[in-house]
Amino acid sequence: MADVKQRTVLVVLFDGVQSLDVSGPMEVFSGASQTPGVSYDLRTASLDGGPVRSTCGLTLMPGSSLADAPVPHTLLVPGGRGTRGSPPELTGRLRELAPQAERLVSVCTGALLLAEAGLLDGHRVTTHWNYCEQLARDYPAVRVETEPIYVRDGRLATSAGVTAGIDLALALVEEDHGRDLALNVARHLVVFLRRPGNQAQFSDRPGSRTAQREPLREVQHWITRHPDADLRVDALAARARLSPRHFARAFRAETGTTPGRYVERVRLEHARRLLEDTADGVERIARASGYGTPEAMRRAFVKTLATAPAEYRRRFRTPASTT
Repeated sequence: MADVKQRTVLVVLFDGVQSLDVSGPMEVFSGASQTPGVSYDLRTASLDGGPVRSTCGLTLMPGSSLADAPVPHTLLVPGGRGTRGSPPELTGRLRELAPQAERLVSVCTGALLLAEAGLLDGHRVTTHWNYCEQLARDYPAVRVETEPIYVRDGRLATSAGVTAGIDLALALVEEDHGRDLALNVARHLVVFLRRPGNQAQFSDRPGSRTAQREPLREVQHWITRHPDADLRVDALAARARLSPRHFARAFRAETGTTPGRYVERVRLEHARRLLEDTADGVERIARASGYGTPEAMRRAFVKTLATAPAEYRRRFRTPASTT
């Protein structure tokens, strides 16, 4: 018999909230509730029950104040500019509500609000890549993981920026009701059943800065266009007309990463796109992406994305690439 347990999802609203952090997960839970036997009771609440203005200027009308909101199964705190310098009354209410919820969730910089409320101490968490350093610096008791798109630690679930909130919501639906329902919701929303949580925030953040000096910038562009070429430091240094030692030092200083790490990211991204968008075989993709062999590509995928190329393709392949 289908699980008919109703799960109340309470989404916290505040001035400066990111509207996509609110609507994305809510659309996932709402879509799941269209299935017989599945019920998510979606609620929204602000501190005083009054309307709030999102970062894009959209006015959101909550269903109640936080004081009058029901005890939720899932308490979801979105991100946005309003998470910085939020009123102490808001973090105080979160501190009161959170222990009553079976599941505590943050999207993007909503983790900053939970951290300020002392609800993340001792836990593994993530947030938008641009705020991981701040979260770790300002709240040293929090164990910040910079790479994953979302992190589960017991009843706590935190996600990276914006669209990762949809990934996390789909994962929660899958946890509650199984993969088939989560996949149906993803199809309805015209998104993929997204990445496993331990996949890196690779596409959500730049892997490095663009070099200022022309020779180094040209090498970056050349690597991107030729992932299957000889991309050892000696070869790249020759293209930049620098000694290998000088090149490696200058490349890291200007881009924030080593030449080897940059090449790894480019090759991985190239292979990911081919797996998603083409029907090419794994061996051909491995050669085209500079790995040489399928086994070398598999090791790179498992190391960085915690999934093999075949499983990655199964999750993210576009419909057009199957025809």
